[in-house]
Amino acid sequence: MYNKSSVCFLASFGFLVALPVCGQTIDQNAFFENKIRPVLVKHCYECHSSSSKEPKGGLLLDTREGIRRGGDSGHGVVPGELNDSLVLTAMQYESMEMPPEGKLPDRVIADFEKWVRDGASDPRDGKSAPIRQEIDFERAREFWSFQPIADPSVPAVKRPGWSRTETDAFIAARLEQAGLRPVEDADGYTLGRRIYLDLIGLPPSPKQADEFANAYAQDADDAIGSLVDQLLDSPHFGERWGRHWMDVVRYAESTGMERNGTYPQAWRYRDWVIDAMNRDKPYRDFVLEQIAGDCLPNESHVDRDANYTATGLLALGPKSLNESSKEKFKMDVVDEQIDVVSRAFIGLTAACARCHDHKFDPIPQSEYYALAGIFASSETLYGTGRTNGNRNPGQVLALSGDTVKKTALADNSSGRQRKVYANQLKAAEKRLRTLEQQLEKASSKKAEQAVEKKIRTVRQDIQRAKNRLKQVADVKQKPDSNAVLVMAMVEGDKLNDTPLRVRGEPADHGPVVPRGFLTIASSGKPPSIAKDSSGRLELAEWIVDPANPLTARVMVNRVWQHLFGRGLVATVNNFGANGDRPSHPQLLDHLATTFNSDGGSVKRLIRRIMTSRVYRLSSMDDESGLAKDPDNLLLWRMNQRRLEAEVLRDSMLFASGQIDLAPAQSSVVAKVGNGLVGRNIRPEQLGEESFHRSVYLPIVRGVVPEVLRVFDFPEPSIISGARDVTTVPTQALYMMNNPSVIQAAEKLAARLMETVDYEDEDRVRLAYRLVVSREPSADELKVALGFIDDVKQESDSLAWAGFCQSLFGSSEFRYLN
Repeated sequence: MYNKSSVCFLASFGFLVALPVCGQTIDQNAFFENKIRPVLVKHCYECHSSSSKEPKGGLLLDTREGIRRGGDSGHGVVPGELNDSLVLTAMQYESMEMPPEGKLPDRVIADFEKWVRDGASDPRDGKSAPIRQEIDFERAREFWSFQPIADPSVPAVKRPGWSRTETDAFIAARLEQAGLRPVEDADGYTLGRRIYLDLIGLPPSPKQADEFANAYAQDADDAIGSLVDQLLDSPHFGERWGRHWMDVVRYAESTGMERNGTYPQAWRYRDWVIDAMNRDKPYRDFVLEQIAGDCLPNESHVDRDANYTATGLLALGPKSLNESSKEKFKMDVVDEQIDVVSRAFIGLTAACARCHDHKFDPIPQSEYYALAGIFASSETLYGTGRTNGNRNPGQVLALSGDTVKKTALADNSSGRQRKVYANQLKAAEKRLRTLEQQLEKASSKKAEQAVEKKIRTVRQDIQRAKNRLKQVADVKQKPDSNAVLVMAMVEGDKLNDTPLRVRGEPADHGPVVPRGFLTIASSGKPPSIAKDSSGRLELAEWIVDPANPLTARVMVNRVWQHLFGRGLVATVNNFGANGDRPSHPQLLDHLATTFNSDGGSVKRLIRRIMTSRVYRLSSMDDESGLAKDPDNLLLWRMNQRRLEAEVLRDSMLFASGQIDLAPAQSSVVAKVGNGLVGRNIRPEQLGEESFHRSVYLPIVRGVVPEVLRVFDFPEPSIISGARDVTTVPTQALYMMNNPSVIQAAEKLAARLMETVDYEDEDRVRLAYRLVVSREPSADELKVALGFIDDVKQESDSLAWAGFCQSLFGSSEFRYLN
């Protein structure tokens, strides 16, 4: 958009220069265990494992070393290289055709492509791990995360005056042990921006930044506490922290996969999460309602509707609407529900025990199916249409007054489909009449047989058209217009234990496993499941039991991760053997203990952490710290953090004056309706322009908005907790060329130029304060004014827009110091 001098200005100003940030690999081993290993076991091990008498082609696929070394034809897998990975090209039926019995489904091949592209993480060492015959749970409980949560004493430190909270004492003790000292505190403007963006995801206005900086200079502790309290009470807090939770529970508004059906009612769960965060819903209730809200008592219809809506967590996952086996579809949905519940709430990859005993954690396959029986005894109401070839339609729950009933939704193309199917039926019936007349006139037995064959085919066409018309007619009647429609989970019609599936195969049944819970996370005797219950309520109560060693630790760690850029346990979704060990185990237990004693208040936990001295540290480097602790595991300084895509977009809209801070009503997906993306719903229909906050943007699997996709928005089919952080050229190009960025820059420029009483120097200062919440340095001011004077000769508006866009493109705008 801008001339050569504009681009030169961007480069000279140090903007758009990529900072080297290490990409974070989150839960890739879990992806391998869930998506890759089961396929290898089922389709490949018979011919290509160490148990084979003579592995074909010299290729072993049951170890990391074997699959990477390959066989006679070359390397089996080359991390990051799709074309050089022969296992993948064989699955694609390119270099060869494997497995020989038939090509694997596209979604399975896509999983392998993602696995190889992301580095082919493979936890298998040596030969294939033998299946354990028995787990020694007592010995397994010696592992740190299965130990009861302790209440450690606050350590004594050499410099007690540095600490502001008990949190600081635990940090200081570790620093002193390592011979390290923390850096100085951040200045008021840097810290003010940090607090605003961490709590509400919006920058402070210039006035707000000044007020905090002045108060901070007078009394730092009081200023921080007051601002934190103020922002915790803001309605924007729930929008910021609700989005964190939606990452964890793979929130999306469509099924994804081959037939990408929309979830028009998913937005209600989104709004429930935002409201729960703003209300500071006790964590116990937060868990209970999402797993078993339909089983809880209600004081009003409002409470009832909210509780049903909360169970949408269990309905939001990806689903294969093209799956022809009802049994496999059901068990895949159950598997996904086990995965999200176990990783989100207790940090264990229980779904890795679907096909065999867990390879790393003390979770036997039988206990996976104990959990599976709970979810299989429930009904998932996810609400996708019945037309367009959807083999697995889902209902929703209609809530109106005292009435709660399941209902089907009309597809957004049902009227058109009725017409198409009616025409097909009419044409087939006409062909049938013609053929019957031909049959009467047939001159030979051979001619009769030929016509009869055609008649049988046409009668099949007629029946097919009638069936399709019936499907459309079944959803023609809309529910009560006053009803609240929600995705939900409810108790099933049949409450039964489920059989273990041998090797995870849905149709290969083993012994029936009584419904129950994970032994390793149980203290004493776990609750029994009533005969008239699926067991979800008992599961939720087992999770929130204060004696559960995982629940509070996992949530506390999630909060810490969002405030420091890395959790005390870096693998936020995996507290098992394959996860990282805590950097500060005593601090983790201290915070978990206080979290429980505070009634599970997330806001109190956040305040406890943010009023600490360690939170207010500068992010500046220190030679001694870099030498002894280059990764800053001991927190001698604050970590510099790249802002999430939503915060970047919201901050541009905020600075340019475009943002609409009112909560969005409903969702673009709800307006578009029920259907299949790419079939009767065009992707461009989902791209409605909006100036609401980014948490309200449509999250359709496979059609995520570009600004989110470019800046590392997590794949919404996968449970996330800590986003990857990449620095790639497409991000700089987006900030230079995207129309929304250019528009924001032009709007900000117009805002600056409207300040008629300002000199150019004042406008530059205002721009800095709106975009990066600080005054420019003398050198920055000089460079900016020089650029503006240069380009002004061509156009005032072009000069100011180019300057504003360069600020948006700066690394300082994208990062939190």
